[in-house]
Amino acid sequence: MDQSVTGRLRTTIAAACVALLATTALAACNRESDGGSGSGKVGIDVPRNDSDFWNSYQDYLEKDIKAESVDALPLTNSQNDIGRLAANVQTFTDQGAKAVIMAPQDTGAVAETLNTLEEKKIPVVSVDTRPDKGSVYMVVRADNRAYGEKACEYLGEQLKGKGKVAEFQGDLASINGRDRSEAFKSCMDENYPGIKVFELATEWKGEVASAKLQSTLAAHPDLNGIYMQAGGVFLEPTLALLEQKKLLKPAGTEGHITIISNDGIPQELDAIRDGKIDATVSQPADLYAKYALYWAQQALDGKKAKTGPTDHDSTVVKIPNGYEDQLPAPLVTKDNVDDPELWANQLEK
Repeated sequence: MDQSVTGRLRTTIAAACVALLATTALAACNRESDGGSGSGKVGIDVPRNDSDFWNSYQDYLEKDIKAESVDALPLTNSQNDIGRLAANVQTFTDQGAKAVIMAPQDTGAVAETLNTLEEKKIPVVSVDTRPDKGSVYMVVRADNRAYGEKACEYLGEQLKGKGKVAEFQGDLASINGRDRSEAFKSCMDENYPGIKVFELATEWKGEVASAKLQSTLAAHPDLNGIYMQAGGVFLEPTLALLEQKKLLKPAGTEGHITIISNDGIPQELDAIRDGKIDATVSQPADLYAKYALYWAQQALDGKKAKTGPTDHDSTVVKIPNGYEDQLPAPLVTKDNVDDPELWANQLEK
């Protein structure tokens, strides 16, 4: 081969190599511009362990982390303490977390922690609660206003629009407590003016709810309805008090106090079967865990969230500080309490 041909061949090969390197670099830049590498450690904080609902959520998390091979740091528990949550998040970042899953119970005070994570470009998935301020990649949550509305409509129909109802309000510093309380009140005021509602603030504490219920019963022995915004903390003390006062009468019998709850834990379903309470709205602990991990992975992959229906029977909506995946939460009564699709009926599987 003469030198001119050899030179042209070398030039061609060199140009091809340059083009290949440029293409590879461009592809790398495109991946980087998506905002994630697809891998990284995930820090996960569970908000409390004094609730059967949250204990079930943690169980599902641990199973899904193992099943999906999620690179998760050891789980922490902030014990319903915003200061402890901030400290746990700091530990996550010190350990190299690239995404964080949390369930802040004080949705106002968490803003500073969220701002710190945003500065470090660490995406956040918030479970069950929607922070008032501070950027989040995704909120995984059921429609909590629907909880209050479903409870109102159920009690309104069962009591035929007349009676007295005690409402165990969750912590009003929490968006969930506010959403459920505001929706319940709005629905009652508009549709069932003949029902008197006693709003009992509890801060999600079962002993507070029990004490206030005892006082309410003393003043209003004709109370005929109860709305518990969280069965995980309210169910056991409420049933114990009613049994002590001989007011725990089976559904359908004279003197029965109609009770509807929120959470959908196994104990609530058993209480429905036994006729001790009438209904609950099933908050999907299994889906909370599954899609918290799913959205954390989406964030790590650099995927941008979009509004609209999903492939898991929910709807993603835009919120002022991010996006929210609104998961379904069905009403459970004696008619569907044995539905195998309810998460509380799958725990033994």
